[in-house]
Amino acid sequence: MGGDSRRPLLTYIKGILASLNPTDRLIADCVLADPERVITSSIAQLKDDCGASVGAIVAFCRRVGVAGFAEFKIALARDLAQSGLPAGQTQESGSTLEKVFQVHAQSLTETLQINPPGQFEKIAQVIDKSRRVELFSIGLSYPVAHTAYCKFLLLGLQASAHFDSHIQLMAATQLEKGDVAIGISLSGTTRETVECLQVAKAKGATTIGLTNAMKSPITTHSDYCLYATPSEIKYFQAPLASRVTQLALIDALFVFLALKHKTRTAAKLQSSGEELIKRRIE
Repeated sequence: MGGDSRRPLLTYIKGILASLNPTDRLIADCVLADPERVITSSIAQLKDDCGASVGAIVAFCRRVGVAGFAEFKIALARDLAQSGLPAGQTQESGSTLEKVFQVHAQSLTETLQINPPGQFEKIAQVIDKSRRVELFSIGLSYPVAHTAYCKFLLLGLQASAHFDSHIQLMAATQLEKGDVAIGISLSGTTRETVECLQVAKAKGATTIGLTNAMKSPITTHSDYCLYATPSEIKYFQAPLASRVTQLALIDALFVFLALKHKTRTAAKLQSSGEELIKRRIE
């Protein structure tokens, strides 16, 4: 399934949703809307429900990494059994506070599942060995890039995250082998961010994409990828849990590198803390 049979099926489908063709999108939407119904349905029933042909359904199953519809239902049942809840659903009762926290908790769990530990550690090692780290992101994703920059700074890494997209492009042209370029984009299609990674890669830098959309343009120009699971629940047309999952991945990178260099990190944190405490109002 996308190269990893352990990857949760429903989470993977949500991750590639934006890259699907119209027919596959019909099938995916039908599966995500009621996965439990799909498990008990025949391929003919799914055909009637989503409006796609039997051949298209089989092709979709293969596209998500299983041999056919029977195997697809088995993988789907396993997925639901492990999660304990139908995908994408929140409690009907409860306060807004409870519902929002439930969505965040589910998204964090899914993000953990779709990022293999080995891949995560390899990315952390690449950042650790880099000469310089340049972060590229605009709009609502920029605060995530700025947070990463601040955390890397605490670790003693040479990092920067420029706000202006033109300056970001200029910075990308100055990267070279031994440098790391990290692009952060929820949709994976933000032109400015994708272009910066493309330029950085052409200059010899190692590129890392952090996105909520698998198989999106940003992944094409990324040597490595971290995936934050997309949220199906939207308020005012904005995915609810996207920033939380992206920030959790940044925090995980920070902790991994901080633990690897405990002595150095402790010294830098103490030095910074001694100066910052002078800024507090007594």
